[in-house]
Amino acid sequence: MYVTIPSRAAAHRWIGRGLLVVSLSWAFASVVGLHSSWASSAEQPSRLWSEGIALSPAAEVPNGPSFAKIAKAFVPAVVNISTTKKRDRSSRLEQQERFKGFFEKFFGGPYAHSNRSLGSGFVINRAGYILTNSHVIEGTENSVWVTLLDKREYRATVVGRDEKTDIALIKIDPPEDLPIIPLGDSERLEIGDWVLAIGNPYGYSHSVTAGIVSAKGREIGAGPYDNFIQTDASINPGNSGGPLLNTRGEAVGISTAIVSPGQGIGFAIPINMAKALVPQLVAHGRVARGWLGINIQEVDHKTARAFGLSEPGGALVTNVLEGNSAFEAGIQEGDVIVAFNHRAVDGVRSLQRAVATLSAGSEVELDVLRDGKRKTFQLVIGERGSEKYSVEREIQAGFGLRLEEITEVLRERYNAPATTSGIVITRVEHDSVASKAGVERGDVILEVNRQSVKTLRDYLRLMRDLGHSGGSILLLVQRADRTLYIALKGGG
Repeated sequence: MYVTIPSRAAAHRWIGRGLLVVSLSWAFASVVGLHSSWASSAEQPSRLWSEGIALSPAAEVPNGPSFAKIAKAFVPAVVNISTTKKRDRSSRLEQQERFKGFFEKFFGGPYAHSNRSLGSGFVINRAGYILTNSHVIEGTENSVWVTLLDKREYRATVVGRDEKTDIALIKIDPPEDLPIIPLGDSERLEIGDWVLAIGNPYGYSHSVTAGIVSAKGREIGAGPYDNFIQTDASINPGNSGGPLLNTRGEAVGISTAIVSPGQGIGFAIPINMAKALVPQLVAHGRVARGWLGINIQEVDHKTARAFGLSEPGGALVTNVLEGNSAFEAGIQEGDVIVAFNHRAVDGVRSLQRAVATLSAGSEVELDVLRDGKRKTFQLVIGERGSEKYSVEREIQAGFGLRLEEITEVLRERYNAPATTSGIVITRVEHDSVASKAGVERGDVILEVNRQSVKTLRDYLRLMRDLGHSGGSILLLVQRADRTLYIALKGGG
């Protein structure tokens, strides 16, 4: 499977079709292996990975880049990952047609269908733990195979995977210790730093490419915790799950995505995110994300002025769900969260990422601005429950509305009948199209243009068909014990 991120112009047209995320895995039958004779010192058994400087400072690249020493040292710790997946007839025909010309050109014969797909990974622990992407092993039915540089092949166990961050951990059991790649600190990366990507692009085993860090903190629409490193080091189908190294030979990222038809635009998951999640994958096979029990929104210039802030920033609390950690700690609607565990909160995304990397039961400290005064709260992170209650389920929906799928807490808060199902309006912007039309906070949208709406997905689909809020719409809303129609004019 090879799906790429469209260009920036095309991306806005494709977001609604769900085609934004890249899968760099590619159907390919050949796999190659990893050399086992690489010597290294013993690792503490209590650690899942090694950290710190992998090579001496002399190995850094001061001027002209030569990455030979890094490549020689760490290519052996990169592996090929092949999996067996179920694919229906239509997908097989599509793959055959897509790669027919390629196989005829390079192998002198027609494409022969195979259920083998190819991705990359890298060893982080001598006992056989390997980091890769979740999408590389998706749908594998316990048939994951790892091939080392010396062509030895091992069946791997899936320790755990997290789809939301596209991180997975697998394990093999070789008879001897394996070479490893130590993990670095992705926070220390600077734009312009040299990085190397190692992987298996298009089946060309253990390829090494170099480039620089082009940007940090990129959001590409892959998921709620987007925070990608952008690089111009060549990343291609088959690089998925491979390491992105700094000039000390430390993994600072996991290669994940590319932009098509862009040249030199690739993305990697910051390694610090993986380090936060790997212990949970080992312990539970999944990530039990923490949450605060609040809904939040961005603070723009208008909101900042309304709340007496000197500039935009932080995350504005719009709802506090009763019985959760934030409620018990005393967080209130209208608080602006400006720091989380002594680190500045730039916006909604940064707070979401910070909370999501912590496990339930973690003690945290929140700094908020309330009525112009800074207050500090200590609380214990709870475990995220149903997705209905997560902050990602609230969206800015056009016409000056913010919407959320209705929950029992919201139903009670807005006095909606017990049988009501739909999406509730949690905020109506002042002087917006919706406000002028008479829409009120707490209204539950039942229909859009006479079509039933039960989820945010339904609403977004209908709005996409209407041209992203460009056309006029007719809402049927439930307000307390009555229903009414409200017309919204386009352009909102």
